[in-house]
Amino acid sequence: MKTLRSIVATTLFVVLLIFVYYAHFAYCRVNVVFYAAIADGIIAAAIASIALFTAIYFQILGRFEKFQLVVIWLLIGYALAISVPTVIDRSLSFYILEKLQQRGGGIKLDSFEQVFTHEYLKEHHLVDVRLTEQLESGTIKVENGCVKLTEKGAKLAKFSRYFRRNWLPKERLLMGKYSDELTDPFRHSTESPDYICK
Repeated sequence: MKTLRSIVATTLFVVLLIFVYYAHFAYCRVNVVFYAAIADGIIAAAIASIALFTAIYFQILGRFEKFQLVVIWLLIGYALAISVPTVIDRSLSFYILEKLQQRGGGIKLDSFEQVFTHEYLKEHHLVDVRLTEQLESGTIKVENGCVKLTEKGAKLAKFSRYFRRNWLPKERLLMGKYSDELTDPFRHSTESPDYICK
């Protein structure tokens, strides 16, 4: 009986999440897809919690069981926020599939660099989207036409570089060959590019 009530409550949460997500993304302004989807999960969990804690139908569940359900809903909301809208919004892998479909199902292998540099950046407003995300996250600031790291951004960049060098695979398959290139992608960067600003 408790299991059935928990399933009903979770189904209610999922239906609310879909409704809140659709209403938010269809009718409201969104700054960052990931943060907006997380907020939708929290809103849906809050609304479902009201029903969970007040409806007679759910009285069979104890307070701790109800609390566990709310935590599970928040985790589901978080997982869905990352796994669906954020992945589709940000994923180069999905872009490749969509671009192949757009071009009739096939693109020459040696043309992919052109596709990425001339089409992907422009079509997905990639620079604008990523800079907006970083501004909203507080990891960068823009001053006098110069994009600068904040203290928070510097800490995240330091962690990212550490993780990349020490915890990403040293033998990763890249187009038929195993390589450690992505553990240090700046290995062959230009020494002093002319775009640096102070």
